[in-house]
Amino acid sequence: MPNAFNFTASPFDCLTQQQQRLVRDNVDVAYFRQGEVILEVNTAPAHLFIIIKGRVEQYDGDELAAGYGPDDSFDGRALVAGKSSSRFVAAEEVLVYELARQTVKDLIAANADFGALLFSDLGAKLSAFSQRQSGNELQSLNLSRVDQTFVRPAHIVDAGTDIVSVARLFQKERTTNVLVQDASATPPRLGIFTTNALQRAIVLERPLDQLPVGELANWSLITVRPSDQVGDALAIMQRHQIHRVVVAEGDRVQGVLEALDVFSFLSNHSMLISLRIGAADTVDELAEAAGQINGMIERQFRGGARVMQIARMVQDLNARLFERAWKLIAPPELVAHSCLVVMGSEGRGEQLLKTDQDNALILRDGWQPPGDLAAICQRFADALARFGYPPCPGGIMLIHPAWRMSASEFARTARQWLVMPKPDSLMNLAIFLDAHTVAGDQSLLDAVFDGLWELAADNDMMLARFAAAIDLFSGSGGWWHRLIGDGDDRVNLKKEGIFPLVHGVRSLALAHRLRETNTSARITALVETGALGASMGADLSDALQLFLSIRLKAGLAESGKGEPVSGAVDPKTLSTLERDLLKDAQDVVKRFKAQLRHRFKLTA
Repeated sequence: MPNAFNFTASPFDCLTQQQQRLVRDNVDVAYFRQGEVILEVNTAPAHLFIIIKGRVEQYDGDELAAGYGPDDSFDGRALVAGKSSSRFVAAEEVLVYELARQTVKDLIAANADFGALLFSDLGAKLSAFSQRQSGNELQSLNLSRVDQTFVRPAHIVDAGTDIVSVARLFQKERTTNVLVQDASATPPRLGIFTTNALQRAIVLERPLDQLPVGELANWSLITVRPSDQVGDALAIMQRHQIHRVVVAEGDRVQGVLEALDVFSFLSNHSMLISLRIGAADTVDELAEAAGQINGMIERQFRGGARVMQIARMVQDLNARLFERAWKLIAPPELVAHSCLVVMGSEGRGEQLLKTDQDNALILRDGWQPPGDLAAICQRFADALARFGYPPCPGGIMLIHPAWRMSASEFARTARQWLVMPKPDSLMNLAIFLDAHTVAGDQSLLDAVFDGLWELAADNDMMLARFAAAIDLFSGSGGWWHRLIGDGDDRVNLKKEGIFPLVHGVRSLALAHRLRETNTSARITALVETGALGASMGADLSDALQLFLSIRLKAGLAESGKGEPVSGAVDPKTLSTLERDLLKDAQDVVKRFKAQLRHRFKLTA
């Protein structure tokens, strides 16, 4: 065979030199005319096909299921299963390599990654992909175990120990905290006492040598396991606004992980951004902190952190940012008698790079808001724009009266969205169902949802009308041709992959009255309730992670060029493996939509 075989294309890029020689010794070149069937349904393939030139289309019945271009391979699954379940047709003149079936089987037996990338399901492919990425990802600081960092030894004292003795221990051990053990409690409990608590002890004006440390200890201990990832430990500190966590395996304490030690281990500085947000006294200071978030996201992503982990960090940072901005701008009475929510991808915790503002303000029934409420809301929207969040083109912002109402008005409006068969109403409801509180009284949002759940319960017609939006963008067309670089158009993953997946899960969550807003959390809850099969749940989670990862990669590329972040993907920038993974992810969405049509009795 010619030496031009591309061993940099997936799945051949994971082969050893000896395995590459095996390929060279057992491959031939074949030619197919336009329109010629390369592989028919129920045919036992004798080869794995690797395209050199041209384009091949895969059909399930009469439906175009996928497209393949240069360096793509097919049909690995048929080789393993013994027969093809699809028909593969040359869409134009095609030149391919034919790799003998026995050679493929030998490579699968010798190289687990090759087998996983060739024919496994999406989850196995993603796992193999993540394990292979240049070695850096395996050793990424973000993905390292907690016990690989500097875990400080734990100093444990009895709850009856006096404060003076604890202060001496602080000085002797050069520590800022001790763990406090209360064996007299039922059950026995473990807490923590820090230098901050020592300051409170001093102002109590009680004899410190007679004041038991247990009276001032914090008994709500936050722990992580030694095997947890450093990035997750950092997210926990950020979420709880604490500076340390206890490292423990069951009842056995291994030590204390300090935020400052995490800072020396990680380079993303997300906790530092969080601290800057909390300490900000002006919108200008908040804008400076907000300006560091995209850099943190890029460092996390380039370092190999999971996209869902990054999304959780971003959601926590944004929630703190929005809350702090609202409290700086709105009077305390307004904050106390309202509920500020974010919606859409921000509400779901799936927004990474900054996109449009999607927010609303729910006011307490019977409370009279200040006369300058509109001006206050405008100042808040202007602040978010300074932070990098442009106004929503659709006007879904609290500066508009339609998204700034009392709880009873919101409840009435949300019910109208559910019962009125108008596209705008359904989309407004979809966006609102992702609402997540960032400031104010959460109970106001809960009250609105209570009315929705009651109305939606067992109302199949309303639920079906809502779920039917999964096909809202089905007419965008040309997915596979553009994916293999046939044309200059970019692929909109939000419309063609993310939206039907997210909305389908959202529809099931509404039908089962689940309060989760994050898509992954909704999937988990649906699987736990039996409303979604475990296998489909895992596939959906994997597909969503892939869509968000590739969209984030595209957004970072746009941002790096100084372009507005659209998240649209240029197929020419995708590797053969990424294209292969996207095909599998889109197949997951296709199967999920078929399930939804059956569940909600939708027409195809």
